[in-house]
Amino acid sequence: MDIDLSLLLDIASGISFAIGAFFLLVGSFGMIRMPDFFSRLHAAGVVDTLGVEMLLFGMLLQAGFTIVAVKLLLIGLFIFLTSPTGTHAVAHAAYVAGMRPQGKKPAKKAGKAKRTKGA
Repeated sequence: MDIDLSLLLDIASGISFAIGAFFLLVGSFGMIRMPDFFSRLHAAGVVDTLGVEMLLFGMLLQAGFTIVAVKLLLIGLFIFLTSPTGTHAVAHAAYVAGMRPQGKKPAKKAGKAKRTKGA
């Protein structure tokens, strides 16, 4: 039974495309179904990064050893580094602006301590 290498690459890239599409869909549904901003941001940041990386891996398998593969690797590295960084920056900005995760009380401001009797 002789299986061609190009057929194996096509099957592997198809599986990678399917896994990437699945994670992108899960991330999209997570953004709709999650209750608050921080949960939605987590769903978008983590799951979508994995989905895009799997799609790029499938494209990399199809490209072979060419300059296109090098470009796809650089794009993957860029997304791998910048997507979590951007998600963290947006979450930190929302937290500083006063948004809190669902069920958390706002933090008390420093310097506004209440006086108690007998102190």
